[in-house]
Amino acid sequence: MSASTEGNARAAGYAPHPYVGGRTAALRALAAWRMRWPGAPRVIVLTGNPGSGRSRLLTGFLMMCDPEYRKQLPMDDLDPATVPPDLPAPAVPSAAGRTAAQVLWLLADHFELAAGRTEDVFAELAARDEPVTIVVPDVDQAGPVRAAEEAARVVREVLTPLAATETVQLLADVPRELATELAGALPASQVQVIDLDAPEWSDPKGLVLHAETALDAGSGAPELPYTTDPAARRALAEALAARAAGNRLTVQLAVQSLLMQPEGFDPADASQLPTNVGEALDLHARRLGADPQTLRLMLAPLAFAEGDGLPVQLLGTLANAVAGRDMSQDLADGMLLAAPFIQPVEPSSEDDEDGTGEDAQAGAGDGRTLLRLMHPALAEEIRSGLPDVRDTQTRIAMALLEEVPQQDWAQADPYIRDHLAAHTLEAGLLPQLLTDPGLFAHADPVILRAAIEAVPLEQLGAPARTYLRTAPLLTRSQASATLRAAFLESAFVEDGLAPYAEALHTRGFRLPWRTLWSVPLAGVRAVTTGSVAAAGEDGTAVSRSVAALLVPEGTPGSRTLPDAADGAVASQDGTAAGEDAGAANGDGAAAAGGRTALLLHDLRAPEYVDADPSQVVQPSEEDRAAAPLGFSRGADYLRVWARADRRMVAALVSDSPVTDADLSPDGVLVVATERGVTARQILVAAPSAAPSVPAQRTGTTDADASHGLEGDHS
Repeated sequence: MSASTEGNARAAGYAPHPYVGGRTAALRALAAWRMRWPGAPRVIVLTGNPGSGRSRLLTGFLMMCDPEYRKQLPMDDLDPATVPPDLPAPAVPSAAGRTAAQVLWLLADHFELAAGRTEDVFAELAARDEPVTIVVPDVDQAGPVRAAEEAARVVREVLTPLAATETVQLLADVPRELATELAGALPASQVQVIDLDAPEWSDPKGLVLHAETALDAGSGAPELPYTTDPAARRALAEALAARAAGNRLTVQLAVQSLLMQPEGFDPADASQLPTNVGEALDLHARRLGADPQTLRLMLAPLAFAEGDGLPVQLLGTLANAVAGRDMSQDLADGMLLAAPFIQPVEPSSEDDEDGTGEDAQAGAGDGRTLLRLMHPALAEEIRSGLPDVRDTQTRIAMALLEEVPQQDWAQADPYIRDHLAAHTLEAGLLPQLLTDPGLFAHADPVILRAAIEAVPLEQLGAPARTYLRTAPLLTRSQASATLRAAFLESAFVEDGLAPYAEALHTRGFRLPWRTLWSVPLAGVRAVTTGSVAAAGEDGTAVSRSVAALLVPEGTPGSRTLPDAADGAVASQDGTAAGEDAGAANGDGAAAAGGRTALLLHDLRAPEYVDADPSQVVQPSEEDRAAAPLGFSRGADYLRVWARADRRMVAALVSDSPVTDADLSPDGVLVVATERGVTARQILVAAPSAAPSVPAQRTGTTDADASHGLEGDHS
């Protein structure tokens, strides 16, 4: 299969693919791969230069792979060798904007795998009786943070293991710098690289057809001599394709430019036809009497934009920052100048990802306009023309930071809140930003985690390391900003960063608890709350509230218990019948093996209590029944609810299995996990402020992977 098949297909009278408009050789290779034709490779790596048309080719091929969409195509008119068999649609986990872990868990969801760890996904796919077909597009756009280079992780952590799985038939659209690495991991007989810029896969005639169709007045182009006259249209299309050296994006931009502003264009002057994306920008500016550098400066904020695009209200601010001067008049006069290179974007539903509006300013999720460049290659061209990308990102980051009202992240534009970390990462300033617990709570945890993970661990301060440790819990639970703040508040206390925990109580959050203390004790088998008699300052006996922890014998500060006394510290959570009662009872004291000891800790203060364990007095059943709060728990979550109206007042998800828990009558929740023991004072809010329930996970903890938008994969 080679480019010569293009001419053969046309000679046979076959119609071109209505969306692709050519690429017969590549479409034949893809069809043979889909039907598992004898000798066809099991893995195809599709690559090419930016703007070569990889995405368009893959989209056109997937149209024919979808049983419903192919009904809308003239299948009988197409070259039969380019038409894949009518089979169920393949799995298509797009890598655009996603982390490697998210791409993998999309696959796990699609195939309904029971995997709890990343390696289990590949093992389960390998164990399948029938092969599975997977197409992964847009690897060059992987990751929520551009500078984090997520595309390489997708190739190494997802595509390479998939390609090595014999039951997987894989097609991946990969940038050229990674295509060789992916293909080199397999025997030559199993893999084929389709480089759309290589002579055997190029399609110069298809590119002429693409330009000719775009210039056709019958297809919507304005009526001009070179759009209405077939001969003139054909001549211009051939000249455009020849000058562009096979790059479809260059042709597309040139056509959009001259059709949007035809004045001053001479189709006979080849010097007005661009040879690359950069020339398409500059020629357009000169033809409209503008300075090419001014056009590039107008577009520069979009070249650095993260996520779905830049809110239009931030364009002027960032253009001024990049240019170092007032660009307002240039922007006001230059929309026609910039129009061929910009497209509006509808905001994604994640603009207010909490679903509550509690931390979103006006304008988020209400139809605000986002702008982005027509193609990522435009962004690369504009960025490459700047004298210092890092300095530009610094100015952008500072301008965004100044747009946060009173440095209150609850009032910040969602774009700034979620993407400032990405800009500061490329500016080399991210570690300095990671000191504000309010930002930790409000920023999208998938994006912020990806940015922080791109920084060497030794460059991160203690708060950032705490965030990084907690991030898998934040992404897995899909918690709201308030619950993220609550989880982080506890994590800061656990890591000895009490001032950061306290700061979250001053940031306007209605937190469901205040973490009183945390101790990193291993092997705690049961906990209960109670009281012991202690001497007061005046020597009189007073009652001191304590948490009694059942720990292994020899734990410093503990006192060994007689075997018969073990059951005395079994916790009682007051769980109502039918609500995890079996899971919540503190029967850990009956665990097998070894003698145990009791360690007493003050219930409210971060200090141990030296007292006789036999003097511990537990709340009576009547005390517990009369308490305003009760709780229930599962393997790694707890719910605290008001007994009066069964309203949930707190929801806790743990990043490690819960060993035992108890709730004192006055609302102190003591939780033991594999990590240690933590006490939280439950703060009962008004009924309207009841917390939402985060996603639950009932299986083993998978703290090594960010499931992000895909949530729970138990």
